[in-house]
Amino acid sequence: MHSWSRILSTLALLSSAVAVPAASSAVTSAPAASPTVPYASDDPNLPLWNDSENIIPEPIRGTLGSTILGPQNIPIELQNPDLLAPPTTDSGSVANYKWPFSLSHNRLQTGGWARQQNINTMSVATALAGVNMRLEVGAIREMHWHNDGEWAYIISGDLRISTVTPEGQVYVGDVSQGDLWYFPAGYPHSIQAKNTTANGAEFLLVFDSGSFSEDSTFLLTDWLAHVPKEVIAKNFQVNISAFDHIPDQELYIFPSTPPPLNIESDMVVPNDTPMPFTFAMSQVNATQAPGGTYKVVDSRTFPIATTVCSAEVTVEVGGMRELHWHPTEPEWTYFIAGSARITVYASSAQATTMNFQAGDIAYVPPSYGMIQRDYIR
Repeated sequence: MHSWSRILSTLALLSSAVAVPAASSAVTSAPAASPTVPYASDDPNLPLWNDSENIIPEPIRGTLGSTILGPQNIPIELQNPDLLAPPTTDSGSVANYKWPFSLSHNRLQTGGWARQQNINTMSVATALAGVNMRLEVGAIREMHWHNDGEWAYIISGDLRISTVTPEGQVYVGDVSQGDLWYFPAGYPHSIQAKNTTANGAEFLLVFDSGSFSEDSTFLLTDWLAHVPKEVIAKNFQVNISAFDHIPDQELYIFPSTPPPLNIESDMVVPNDTPMPFTFAMSQVNATQAPGGTYKVVDSRTFPIATTVCSAEVTVEVGGMRELHWHPTEPEWTYFIAGSARITVYASSAQATTMNFQAGDIAYVPPSYGMIQRDYIR
């Protein structure tokens, strides 16, 4: 008890001492501000070459680096100047966030092709995956479904899509270059290229899971091929001969007669879904900004698209998408045209700059700082 009294008395004395005003009226100034670390360099850190130059690229920036004595893959090094000779502001090790569709295995079918990007090709992309698909005139991506939501952007051509809801409601719609569609997880749907353009159509698909695989979807032909015909006939209450010509394996993509131009004549019943599954983004006026334009489509304007929102951004030559981050959501970017640089900051003094061309994908995880700029050197 005595020791506690002494401690409390001491604290009281200290408190009183702190409260006593200084005897002198002189004021002591704080020391002048001075840097505790060197100031950041003014070096602009521009890309040192582009992929059209006829040079042998070397990992040299200013006084840093040296020549390569071993073999070089010059075409790849010309496309990636900021990896071979990175800006001096880059530091540490950031997981690879670039994938060119040109490096994806292509699945060739009669009537089209498909190639994909998922966590198997870019491990950092855990929340979103992408597919690039091409359909010739009349070709069909057969009725199928999957465990993940599907968002689509039309790169070229015109398509007709259809879907059925779990409640048995149906929707048939047309989309053109620059338009979107969205199918929630589990909704069966089909896609067909129209004959309004000579070359059919090409489009981009984004799925709300990085582990999605285009080779593991549920296909109608695959299902029926693994059900005895007598069971199918009993299910539909028709003669078994009605199924004499069903395939013994999946079709995936197959050629067919183009759909009629009049969409109403292609409907078995009128559309009766509460919301459309397509959105005419091509008809939306872009917002002009100092260095480019942008369009944004999210669930406020496209209500069915609950897991993926999108922005179509054009950055002018020398323009820049300002420094930003997304607190809780990743960003999956596909480059339609031009060339760009993206620098990603991953905290803890880690930052990497990469170069992108048309057909490339960038994936930036949530909260990572990023800056995107267009360049022509």
